Amino acid sequence: MVVRYQLVGQDLGGVRFAISPLNELVLSLHAWRDPGRYPLHLPWIQQMRQAQGRLAAGVLDALVNDDLWTPDFLTPRPWSPLTRLEDEMAAVRRTGSAVVDRDLRLLHGPGRVPTPLRGPDVLDRILDALTGYWEVCFAPHWPRMRALLEGDVTHRGREIAQHGLAAMFAGLAGRVRMAGDTVEVSVRSQVHYTRPATGGLTLVPSMWTSSASAPILPDEPPMIIYRARGLGTLWEPQPLPAPGALAGLLGAHRAGLLVQLATPASSTELAARLGVTTTAVNQHLRALRAAGLLVSARHGRSVLYRRSDLADQLLDRSSAPDTPASR
Repeated sequence: MVVRYQLVGQDLGGVRFAISPLNELVLSLHAWRDPGRYPLHLPWIQQMRQAQGRLAAGVLDALVNDDLWTPDFLTPRPWSPLTRLEDEMAAVRRTGSAVVDRDLRLLHGPGRVPTPLRGPDVLDRILDALTGYWEVCFAPHWPRMRALLEGDVTHRGREIAQHGLAAMFAGLAGRVRMAGDTVEVSVRSQVHYTRPATGGLTLVPSMWTSSASAPILPDEPPMIIYRARGLGTLWEPQPLPAPGALAGLLGAHRAGLLVQLATPASSTELAARLGVTTTAVNQHLRALRAAGLLVSARHGRSVLYRRSDLADQLLDRSSAPDTPASR
């Protein structure tokens, strides 16, 4: 069926892009439920699977049905170009119980809502489960995820400038097209409605959708979630060259880790960047910390590592040119 958004008058200038960490967090549960559909995310999926024992797996699993749909109240339209997760969570926490119950029934069918999603405190349980999921599986990788999404938005902006709105919409997905002043989205569900894009139409790039989608209820704010470009490069290793002198002293892997830790990162994020196992990274991190080259601090459910002052001095000296005064 088809969802149509009418862009009339001032709405033509109301087409905007936004990046939503909450949308990405919730939509990534598709890969939790059916990882075989997401081969490009295999490195992340493998790490996520290892962490499931620390998460509220029953609640998270129940948030996706067999068709890989999720509740609409958990994927609200972002109201700024790059919203913060805590702000989106706070907005969802204000969702009325009637809306929560309605969306869960639409997701699973009347009388078929799973036990983990029943009870008066269900919204709190859902948000607590998502917060834990974010801290363990998403926060370490969000900088590179956000960079990919921002790159997509930049590309779409150039398309509009060079070829116009209609060409940009046609490039989002095969399911999307612009006919006159109306944007049409073909959807999998039996949804069919036409409505004005009051307040503007928000376009949200995602790493977790195969095409494009729109809200199933016509009273939801106009929004199209579409597949972002460049997913094939998302999990490619991103090693940085280590200074030769330091690599000779510590070994290439440990020197490379020190270079990576100019800003704090978890072992999970470092493993994804370097294309190695978390176990291997942890072995190097323990050795570097024992030598006084790293400091660590707990951040939520993750441990973040960063270089110590001693490590900074070593890097500075090993990067300095070999002048007569230094020999």
